[in-house]
Amino acid sequence: MFDVDWSRLFVPSGSLAEILVRGTVIYLVLFLVMRFLPRRTLAQTSASDILIIVLIADAVQNGMGGEYHSITEGLALAAVIFGWTLVIDWLDQRFPHWHLSSGKELVLIEDGKFVRENLDRQLITEDEILAQLRLHGLDSPRQVRRAFIEGDGHFSLLLKGGVPMQRPARGRST
Repeated sequence: MFDVDWSRLFVPSGSLAEILVRGTVIYLVLFLVMRFLPRRTLAQTSASDILIIVLIADAVQNGMGGEYHSITEGLALAAVIFGWTLVIDWLDQRFPHWHLSSGKELVLIEDGKFVRENLDRQLITEDEILAQLRLHGLDSPRQVRRAFIEGDGHFSLLLKGGVPMQRPARGRST
């Protein structure tokens, strides 16, 4: 009934070392590219973001694994991806000042004034910042001592009165 070639399922057709090298190189290159994209693109997940991720995955598929066919090769490649994820998480935990997975916070408003250089660096408009202020119940940047985009892409505020603002429970963050 089932004609299964068991040797093709579990016996690698090529070198497992080659799969480990391919997976490592592509994972690290994509990690670095994703790490240095503006943060707000990673904090908000839209349909276009998911589409980009799927297209990137499809584009690098053969580069990562070549023309592998066995389950063992697929599992080896998955192990490389999970392995590097664990290594980077461990490095983040061990050396938090390196800011590998998420960036350091970035000041967007200083003493009621926009920090244009940082807005431009993160591709954020003043209108987007004003929308975030409204979500926090504020109507002007003059009320803000400092506003940040955090490493995870969320927006946080310190008011001129010194009381930190909580992140709103609902709504999209920048």
